[in-house]
Amino acid sequence: MEDDVDTLFAGVDAALAGRPLDVLVNNAAAAPAGPIGATTREEFDHLFAVNVRAPYFIIQRALNLLRDGGRVITISSVATRMANPSQTSFAMTKGAVETMSMTLANELGVRGITVNAVAPGATRTATNGAAFEAPGLAELIAGTTALDRLGEPDDVADVVAFLASDAARWITGQVIDASGGLFLGPRV
Repeated sequence: MEDDVDTLFAGVDAALAGRPLDVLVNNAAAAPAGPIGATTREEFDHLFAVNVRAPYFIIQRALNLLRDGGRVITISSVATRMANPSQTSFAMTKGAVETMSMTLANELGVRGITVNAVAPGATRTATNGAAFEAPGLAELIAGTTALDRLGEPDDVADVVAFLASDAARWITGQVIDASGGLFLGPRV
C-alpha cells in the first residue's frame, strides 16, 4: 500500500507544481464481504485496507500539501446506521472513517480545514448497475426511500461539491446523509 500512496502523491505533486491542494476526496471502497459467518480473514483485511487504512494514510500524506481553509471529504455509507447482516464488516469500516472524520475535524479546524463524510444510500453507478437488475430489487429499495428512487452518481457528487465549496465553510465533523431518506420510517 505504501507504494500505491507514493505513486498517487508523485502524480499529485507533479500536477500541483508547487501549488497547495484545495480539496481531498476519499472515494475508494471495497464492496461488502458478506455475513460474519462467511467473511474470510482475507476479505476482512482487504475491506479494512481499502476502506480505512488507505484514506487514513492518504490524508496523513496530504496534510503537508493541503492549504489552510482546505477540505477533506470521505465517502462513507448509510450502512453505518442500518442493521444489515450481509454488510457487518463493511459497515464497521465506514463507521471508522466517520469517527476519523469527526476527530480530524477537531484537530485540523485550527487551520480552517473542514473534514466531513458523505453517506450515500443505494446508488446506481456504472460499476454496480448490474446488482440492481435482479427482478424487483430496484423497486424494493426505492420504496424504502422518502424520495422513492435509487440514487444516481450526481446526487452524491453534488453533496460532495457543496462540502468542497466555500458555502460549506462552517460545516465540519459531520456525516451528511445522501440517501434520499433511506429508512426514515413508514409512509402513511
